Amino acid sequence: MIGIVYKSTGSWYLVKSEDTSYKCRIKGKFRLKGIKSTNPIAVGDKVDFDLETKNNEETGVITNIYERDNFIVRKSVNLSKQTHVIASNIDQVFLLITINNPPTFTTFIDRFLVTAEAYSVKTILVFNKIDSYEIEQRAEILYLKDIYEAIGYQCIEVSATQNKNVDKIKELMLGKSSMFVGHSGVGKTTLVNAIEPSLNLKTKEISEQYKQGKHTTTFAEMFDLSFNARIIDTPGIKGFGVVDMDKDELGDYFPEFFALKQNCKFNNCIHVNEPKCAVKDALENDEISWSRYKSYLQILEGEEEHYRTDVWEKDKE
Repeated sequence: MIGIVYKSTGSWYLVKSEDTSYKCRIKGKFRLKGIKSTNPIAVGDKVDFDLETKNNEETGVITNIYERDNFIVRKSVNLSKQTHVIASNIDQVFLLITINNPPTFTTFIDRFLVTAEAYSVKTILVFNKIDSYEIEQRAEILYLKDIYEAIGYQCIEVSATQNKNVDKIKELMLGKSSMFVGHSGVGKTTLVNAIEPSLNLKTKEISEQYKQGKHTTTFAEMFDLSFNARIIDTPGIKGFGVVDMDKDELGDYFPEFFALKQNCKFNNCIHVNEPKCAVKDALENDEISWSRYKSYLQILEGEEEHYRTDVWEKDKE
């Protein structure tokens, strides 16, 4: 039988074939080309499986994973040399961003966007909780929108609690599999519930001590929606480790760098110390965001993500 993986708990998988869901496991080890992953099977995977009956219970055994159109992958939290595939075969990702409850910094945004570019996943930036911001935070949103819209990313301001622009999100989701991702506490689950109230997913309040959300989603899970769409709800991500990117190729995943690459003196320019670099010239002329360039250097140097509160302020000076 052929089905789609809708939920993964690490050892068991919920696989949907036509209108029926089956509890499945894997037999042996799957080795996927080029990926050393902690999870061989991810939500969104198309798989073959055989049914078997034991103790009057019908379960499935996954025997094959079809080639993925794309996927989102990040470094595993505890095993830095291994990776974790969050989901696969995604039409688009909605990256949820909040300014101060909890804060989403440009380092996180840029790391996610680089990975999405590398694996050919379209990303839309969603600035959530806009009903809760004062003038200063509204200015931060407009500033960030200016940066990312200039590069070509669609940005949408949303209030899940007041239903602002939720219909715009739903319109973009029609006929597609969409993944929602962001830090814990940015309002993913609240937005999903606003999009499809019948799901009634659990939410929790923000921790005042740390200004971070409490984890409410343990595993990624896909849901069929009532308006011809699928949604993949994911666990809150604290940091986003970029996986094995060649230094010579990294700049290609920053669209504004890639657009200028042909104007650099050297074909293999990595936009750091080389003379007559079009990217650095654009940077000095304020045609490229300093925060984007800082994220680029951080990834290039292999640094882990830092939660810096000074990124936007330095970028504006």
